[in-house]
Amino acid sequence: MVIIVTGAAGLIGSNIIKTLNEHGITHILAVDNLERADKFFNLTDCVIADYLDKREFIQLIESDSLQRNVRAVLHQGACSDTMEHNGRYMMDNNFRYTTKLFQYCQEREIPLIYASSAAVYGGNTTFKEDPSCEAPLNVYGYSKLAFDQYFRSHVQQTGLTAPCVGLRYFNVYGPREQHKGRMASVAYHFYNQYVEQGFIKLFEGCDGYANGEQRRDFISIEDVVKVNLWFLEHPEVSGIFNVGTGVSRTFNDMAVATLNAIRATEGEDEITLTEMCDRNFIQYIPFPEALKGKYQSFTEANITSLRAAGYHQEFLDVNEGAAHYVATRRGALIKD
Repeated sequence: MVIIVTGAAGLIGSNIIKTLNEHGITHILAVDNLERADKFFNLTDCVIADYLDKREFIQLIESDSLQRNVRAVLHQGACSDTMEHNGRYMMDNNFRYTTKLFQYCQEREIPLIYASSAAVYGGNTTFKEDPSCEAPLNVYGYSKLAFDQYFRSHVQQTGLTAPCVGLRYFNVYGPREQHKGRMASVAYHFYNQYVEQGFIKLFEGCDGYANGEQRRDFISIEDVVKVNLWFLEHPEVSGIFNVGTGVSRTFNDMAVATLNAIRATEGEDEITLTEMCDRNFIQYIPFPEALKGKYQSFTEANITSLRAAGYHQEFLDVNEGAAHYVATRRGALIKD
């Protein structure tokens, strides 16, 4: 039986495929859009059984012509650019595409795990999987919320014929994100800035936060993959779940962790945030006008539902995660 991974050449999809391979699973149908061919680097050390363009794939789904014996679908494909303003494209790509895939899986009793996003919470300060907490600030967040609402409505009206899990990812970072450009994680940008320029740039204060003190729930791709594969192995569980560490950390924390991880690979001692600022290793830049009113200055996943579902593994904190990430970058496993 084949496991289908959409967004296969992306950050999450390619790491899932690599980990499946490490577990001896290679009968994988990879689905993506390689018009931007540089994403292929993420799959060069992976083994798949077949590849389909995302448009060909959904056409086969719509016409019931896929002709595969499918164990499960891990739907990671989406437009994740929070600055994308074309709502029609966003809804077609993120909402309509997912509804078609969901309907197909339900009709054929195929488990589906799909990527939602913490962007559904917008500027809220409570991040619980509840409609009262959901108020996205951009059309990307809305496109993800729209399908979550569709899923909830389906469950309430008709129930499920096959397992379905929505994973609301918080701030994911890790190897295989070099293709994401401006939408890559801050860990990726911090690493590149320090290696190329000798300093890291952070936003000045906003929304009542001091310079670099905006807070996010940073979660390593290692943990995101573990959560996906746990749900793959527990088809008795369905629902929408936050995927974060449950602890927010400041951008300053991530910058310090990344810089000290780089220093460690060079045999240098750790230094503090104050020392980094004094030595101009960290510099603060004006907060962009284009992001005002559309920016989450604080996120922190409530992971009560995830724990209640049975997922009990501990998450890497930013120091551990940044160290793993930098070690991978230094190993040049992925080409930038």
